[in-house]
Amino acid sequence: NKALFWFSRHISHWGSISFYLACLLNICVAVFYPFGDDGDEILSSFNCVLLWAALSASIALLPVLPKPWGILFFLVFLILRAIYTMGLGPALLLLGTLFNKLVFLVSFVGNQGTFTRGYKAVVMDMLFIYHLGYAIICVLGLFVHEFFYSFLLFDLVIREETLLNVIKSVTRNGRSIILTAVLAIFLVYFFSIIGFLFLKDDFRMEVDEDEGTERVCDTLLMCIITVLNQGLRNGGGVGDILRRPSKEQEPLFAARVVYDLLFFFVVIIIVLNLIFGVIIDTFADLRSEKQRKEEILKTTCFICLERDKFDNKTVSFEEHIMYEHNMWHYLYFLVLVRVKDPTEYTGPESYVAQMIAEKNLEWFPRMRAMSLVSNEGDNEQNEMRLLQEKLESTVTLVAQLSAQLSELKEQMTEQRKHKQRQGLLGPPQNNH
Repeated sequence: NKALFWFSRHISHWGSISFYLACLLNICVAVFYPFGDDGDEILSSFNCVLLWAALSASIALLPVLPKPWGILFFLVFLILRAIYTMGLGPALLLLGTLFNKLVFLVSFVGNQGTFTRGYKAVVMDMLFIYHLGYAIICVLGLFVHEFFYSFLLFDLVIREETLLNVIKSVTRNGRSIILTAVLAIFLVYFFSIIGFLFLKDDFRMEVDEDEGTERVCDTLLMCIITVLNQGLRNGGGVGDILRRPSKEQEPLFAARVVYDLLFFFVVIIIVLNLIFGVIIDTFADLRSEKQRKEEILKTTCFICLERDKFDNKTVSFEEHIMYEHNMWHYLYFLVLVRVKDPTEYTGPESYVAQMIAEKNLEWFPRMRAMSLVSNEGDNEQNEMRLLQEKLESTVTLVAQLSAQLSELKEQMTEQRKHKQRQGLLGPPQNNH
């Protein structure tokens, strides 16, 4: 299907256009809502001429400017012209990203092959469900209320991996975070009971300047709500919203100090920082995992070996992954084997088709490369030549050492003979 192929081929463009249109929609809603209540949609004659000139210039420069920016400027001026010509309501109908999102869904189905895998695959495909929900929000924005368009901005989280990791840093260790939060609630409940029993009169909050303060711990439930709401949101804990005690007139002054300090250290410093620590550590792990993946992609061939195996070789790593083991060439070959008539297979194609049917990956040249194999013979010859040269130098050195040893042996023999002659010809000893 040529139309489906064309839509599927430009899926990245449809996704980008959907996001940019969502941003423009929300900018229009933020600037002009409520619609028709003022003269925002009426331009002066000078501004009208200026806008027409800008639109004409963007059309003229469309072939000259870089493709994304030229199209973006053209769309911005076209949308502004449509707003001030037709009004904001019809312009929003024109801008409604429903049609573009439907085109994106068609291209997504073409790329993923969703419907060819059956109804269950459609239901279980979370990305398809997400994009279908995106289209439903576009319908709600068109026919129910314009504020539904604000939900379209969350598409940025799916488009950017960094923001997605921020969400994953909370969800990956969600159980640890929930258990720590439950512990914090238990501690708040414990401190609420102590406050209700002994410090009930200190729980006074300012309402306004006229009415002064009111008691907020007459019941245990109100005490729990106050400690949970005010205690966790204040940097110093629950002590920031309680009445300041008098050192001389309060019999429980020391207990109040201990109560405030315990809540601050246990709940604010320890428990809340435990939650923040889990989130920060998870985000750091996700960032390290992303860096490791990028390092593997940069330093490892998709098919065979690592980058360092191609050091000091006739073929560089970049040439190898581009011409010898290009992963897209393997993909094209797989598609060729799937679509080609089996009666027209060559020998290698028949072998690969059989391996694919058996789900066997042995036909991939794992841990092998033709450029390295062709260089092995030259490397062996070079190694043999080096070994022969070392052997010859070793033989020469051994011969030199043997000559030196023979000469040294002769010298020692001469010295021994000389000492023996001196001993025989020496002066006789005197008899006493």
